[in-house]
Amino acid sequence: MRIAFIGDIVGRPGRDILKSYLAKIKEEHQIDFVIANYENASHGFGLTLKNANELVSYGIDVMSGGNHTWDKKDIIPLFETHELLRPHNYPDGVPGTGCKTYEVAGEKLAVLNLMGHFSMPMCDNAFRCAQSTVEALQEDGVENIFIDFHAEATSEKRGMMMLLQGKVSGIIGTHTHVSTDDFQVTQGTAYLSDIGLTGCRDNVIGMDEKVPLKQFLTGMRGHFDIPKKCKKILQIAVMDINAGKCTKAFKLKQFDDGKCLKTDAWVEE
Repeated sequence: MRIAFIGDIVGRPGRDILKSYLAKIKEEHQIDFVIANYENASHGFGLTLKNANELVSYGIDVMSGGNHTWDKKDIIPLFETHELLRPHNYPDGVPGTGCKTYEVAGEKLAVLNLMGHFSMPMCDNAFRCAQSTVEALQEDGVENIFIDFHAEATSEKRGMMMLLQGKVSGIIGTHTHVSTDDFQVTQGTAYLSDIGLTGCRDNVIGMDEKVPLKQFLTGMRGHFDIPKKCKKILQIAVMDINAGKCTKAFKLKQFDDGKCLKTDAWVEE
C-alpha cells in the first residue's frame, strides 16, 4: 500500500492549497490513503464542521489532532460522524479515540494519534500508551501501523522512534509547523521529526508575523491570526508499506507557484 501524511493544515491558506493540488498529487503518485492533521485547520485553531467536510472533499481519508483539538466545541459530535482522531493518550472518558483501523489496498492499516508532554496539555504517558496500543494491534493481526506524534520536543519524537522502530510502519511528528531534515527509513520504520505545516510559508509558523514579533520584542502576548494573503506550501510525506514495513518514502513540497520539490528518505537496513 502507498499512504501519505500531511502535517498541520493552517487555516484557509492550507485548505486552499490542498484544494488546488491534493487530487493531482494523489493521482500522479498513486496514493491509496491520505492522513492529515486538522488541529489548526479552522482559522488556526481547531476544526469546524464546515471545514471538516471541506477537507474530506479534497481527498483526505482520516484526520488526526493535537493540543488544539478542543478549540472548536462543535468538534465533539464530529467524532461520531467523521473519520477524526484525537490524541490517544488523553485520559479515559474524553470523547473520541486516537486509534482506528482501516482497509487499504486489501490490507489493514492502523492510524494512531499521540501527543507529547513538554509544553503540552496534561495527558497520560505517551510512550506507555504507544507501547500498549501497538502490542494490542499486533495481537489483533494488524501489521501496518502509522503514528502521528504531535509533540514540541524533538527528543520526545526521537525517543518514540527508538522505542518503536521495527515495530511500526511510520512515525511522523507534527506541531512545530517547521519541517526537519531527518526523513529516514530504519528497520522498516519511516521517521521524520516534523513534517512542517501546510499553509502560509512567508511569515511565522503560518500566522501573520505582527503579533509574534511584538511578543518577541516586548513579551506582550496577543491573538495569532492567519494572513489574508500569503505564499503557500503543501508538505506531504509518501510511504510504501509492505507487511508492516516501510520500504520506500519520500517527501513533496508543493508550492503555490506550481514548483514541486521531491526528497527521498534515507533508507537504512
